[in-house]
Parts: sequence; structure tokens; C-alpha cells
Amino acid sequence: MRVLVAYSSKYGSTRGIADRIGERLRLAGHEVDVERCDDVEYPEGFDAFVVGAATYMFNWRKEARRFVRHNHELLASRPTWLFASGPLGTSRIDKEGNDVLAGAQPRQFADYEEELHPRGTMVFFGALDIDGLRGSDRILSWMPENDALPEGDFRDWDAIDAWADAVAAELATQPA
Repeated sequence: MRVLVAYSSKYGSTRGIADRIGERLRLAGHEVDVERCDDVEYPEGFDAFVVGAATYMFNWRKEARRFVRHNHELLASRPTWLFASGPLGTSRIDKEGNDVLAGAQPRQFADYEEELHPRGTMVFFGALDIDGLRGSDRILSWMPENDALPEGDFRDWDAIDAWADAVAAELATQPA
């Protein structure tokens, strides 16, 4: 099966997740292209889609939203999965007892459930390198350290692999 993993990443963390998903799908025998959402020229040539983006302020990055908007009929007609990255830290439960990953789901996923009927959605922990921030994001480097924005790479590669492997297994059941 020919699969497109399309992503939007501001600083590279989500790109790393997309690359890892692509690797796992290839290991399962699928033909996979991993491309930035803005660089996809002919999505019609793919049998299935995995689309992911970083989430900021509960919104998926605009490049991914634009990709979905421009290709919503195609995505709705073929197997599609969605992922987001964003929360920082290692705790799955916040101070109020809420699931951190569920709470970090981008607002757009609710609309996409009705519009695209994705086979699955997932939120993964992200990464933050304060020294790598650019532009107005640099203001974070001036803030005192706090628990809300811990610095580090918090991507859970085992969780990413497990989700990608589940996608690959479901794709294997699809007619060619």
C-alpha cells in the first residue's frame, strides 16, 4: 500500500515523529513517502494517509489544517490517521488528575472526526529546546524555569512505534 505521512513541524520534533512512523510503516512492507504538508504535490497518488502536526494553544499548525482543508474529500475517501505532538514532560496525569495527552488534543480533531472519519487519532509528547527557539518564541527563554514548559525531548518512541505498528497492521487488511 502506498502511504503518505504528511506533517507540519515548527522546530523538528513532529518531523521526527513523522519520520519514525514512516520507518515503521516501511518495515511492515508499505511504500511510504514522508513530506511536509506544504510540499505535497499529488496526494491523489496515495492509498492511505497519516497526517500530523505540532499543536500550539490547542490548535494544529496551520499548514496541516490547510492540507486537510484542501484535500478533505480525498482524505475522507481513503484510510486516514491523524496525530499531534505538543505536551511536554513525562507525566500522563496533571495536578488535577486529568489525562495530559487527552487534554492536549487539538480542537480540529473534533471537526475532523465528522469530516474525515479518521481510523485513529493520537497525541504524542513533544520536545522543547529553548536555545533553538526563533522569533517571538524566544520570549520563553527569558522566563524562569517552570513546570508548564519543561525543556527536553519527551517523545515516547515506544508509544509512537506501537501506534505506527497498529496503523501498519490495519493497512495490511485493506484491499490493494
